[in-house]
Amino acid sequence: MLRLYHLLLGSILLVLIPLGAKFVLPQFSPPKEVKSPTVVKLPNPNEENIWQKILGNAVTPTNWQIAACKGNAPLLCVSSKGERLGTVEINVYPLANNEDFQKKLVAAGIPPGSQVDYQSSKYQTQVLLALKAWVADQYAAFAKDRQGKYGKQITFSAYPPQPVPVGKLQGIRYGFAGLKQKGGVQEQYIGHVAFDGTKLKLYVITTAFDTGTQTGKFEKLENLAIFQPYLYAIAADLRLP
Repeated sequence: MLRLYHLLLGSILLVLIPLGAKFVLPQFSPPKEVKSPTVVKLPNPNEENIWQKILGNAVTPTNWQIAACKGNAPLLCVSSKGERLGTVEINVYPLANNEDFQKKLVAAGIPPGSQVDYQSSKYQTQVLLALKAWVADQYAAFAKDRQGKYGKQITFSAYPPQPVPVGKLQGIRYGFAGLKQKGGVQEQYIGHVAFDGTKLKLYVITTAFDTGTQTGKFEKLENLAIFQPYLYAIAADLRLP
């Protein structure tokens, strides 16, 4: 009788176990992947990285490459073997929105509506005067900011502004370094500024070695030092105006 009971019990379990497995095991199966609908973002024809238009035929260090960064941010990417080493930023300021530089042009002898003559030495000299005044203000602002930020720990050392061509425009190269009291460079900043009297725009091209800068910078000072002379050539070969 007991044996017959065990046989009946075994038969019932054989029937129920597959049913139990059918309802329990799926809970431990990996969830099905739910694919979200693909959103296609159409390119905006009004958005373009300005470097795509103005970058000339520039030479780079061996195994280094330069190209306009992807997207519409005004950044030039500098890379080597697939690794980004740094970026160069360009900002364009319409004269109509820059009252301060308007005043500098007037003080230099270029009032609104003046005839633009890139071949005139007088006009070039006047533009240089306005640009030098702009650079002087930049130096003053940087020096004040760094004094409040570092105190006496870092010495602000400005480079003498140098007249240089930026494309076909008259421009100025400028920059500064933050030198540590115990030796070494805290930061280095290199800039070019030029004025287009025809399109009435101020071009400011910058890069730096500075941990506090978000864009337009190199992570390593030695890479900036290597690229520096090539940057000068790039600025001179830009398609400006």
